Amino acid sequence: VGDAGPYICIKQKLKVFTLEFIDFHTHIFPDKIAAKTIAHLEEVGNIKAATDGTLKGLLDSMERCGVDLSVILPVATKPSQFESIQNFAKLVNEQYPGKLISFGGIHPDCEDYKKELDTIKAMGFQGIKIHPDYQGVMIDDIRFMRIIEYASELGLIILTHAGIDIGLPNPVHCPPKKMRKVLDEIKPKNMVLAHFGGWSQWDEVYEYLAGADVYLDTAFTFDYIKEDMFYKILEKHGTDKVLFATDCPWGYQKKDVESLMKLNLTGEVKEKIFYKNAEKLLKL
Repeated sequence: VGDAGPYICIKQKLKVFTLEFIDFHTHIFPDKIAAKTIAHLEEVGNIKAATDGTLKGLLDSMERCGVDLSVILPVATKPSQFESIQNFAKLVNEQYPGKLISFGGIHPDCEDYKKELDTIKAMGFQGIKIHPDYQGVMIDDIRFMRIIEYASELGLIILTHAGIDIGLPNPVHCPPKKMRKVLDEIKPKNMVLAHFGGWSQWDEVYEYLAGADVYLDTAFTFDYIKEDMFYKILEKHGTDKVLFATDCPWGYQKKDVESLMKLNLTGEVKEKIFYKNAEKLLKL
């Protein structure tokens, strides 16, 4: 920068920003089922996992690439898993405060959705994860609509898988048009759509969701979306409701950090996406 550059910075005490990294979309499995679960999902999705799917695997990945905090998203594939999922998630939160934040999980076929959401809130969880494809229910089905509405009333963050799931056949249970219907009818607070609004359906994301009052996370996105489409959605949606996320173990944290860093965005915008928007949403 020349002889005068460092001197000017010191004299004017210019602030130098150090980027922090919050990964808003990760998954882990209990050690006793992790290997079997990862092997099955690798086969059906025809993808290779970045970690072994364990808690230690996630922590090691975070250490390698400098991720400061990860949000863990458990998925209930049947109603009977409710208690075991919450207990495992609560233990993670207790053991790794400030490092890991696990949400709760709920299935749309639960017997008493209000009671289960009240339990999730009482246990101190900040949000819930739903997965219309894994749970076999359309996002605009009354079962999901009432869960989203009541969770929003409780002040919980609601994060849903959106768009195509790489490991599951049609139909797509949370396409952008149906998601827009939910947003218009319920107007939920703090709703997060994974995979930049709808994996591999980004033309429809631009048409129906960009600019709506909803968060988009970047999980499993950078290797699949065309760069011009990413910029197009970002310009229409704005930068205040975009969250850095990887979908680890299905996305590589280090690679996704590097992908976002390389984009033609200002340092201020990158800070928002990497951690400031998440800090605000999580009330850190």
